[in-house]
Amino acid sequence: MTTVILATSHNPWAPLPTTVGWDELGDGSLFHAQKKAGKDPEDVWKDPRQLRTEYRRSVEYSIRSLTDYVAEYGDEDTVLVFLGDHQPVPAVVGNHVSRDVPISVVAHDPKVMDRVSGWGWEEGLKPGKKAPVWRMDSFRDRFLTTFGP
Repeated sequence: MTTVILATSHNPWAPLPTTVGWDELGDGSLFHAQKKAGKDPEDVWKDPRQLRTEYRRSVEYSIRSLTDYVAEYGDEDTVLVFLGDHQPVPAVVGNHVSRDVPISVVAHDPKVMDRVSGWGWEEGLKPGKKAPVWRMDSFRDRFLTTFGP
């Protein structure tokens, strides 16, 4: 089991790294040049429209990184749980939004999805309007009960 924290979707959302092949990553030093060439976070925060755009791009980058990893290295036993830890700042989403964040379970093995079929979830990474909403501890307990010993 691995926990991967995708910091690109956290403030300041710029500069956003360019996706590189897993075999090109090396020690990560290639990102130093990308940082210098990217957008300045102070400039991004001055323009609300640009701020929302860069936030969206950062989430897209995070999801693409996970799905690319699974496509390259995942196998029939790979299970991913995507979950947000909080909503973005009000400058991105406004002041009157819920604190709900999406959770998705991604698996190749249909038996995994069969075990969560009673949860009322829908296919895809974007929950529908009627998707159930659970507190994080409720999800954890349900997940561990479903997949634990």
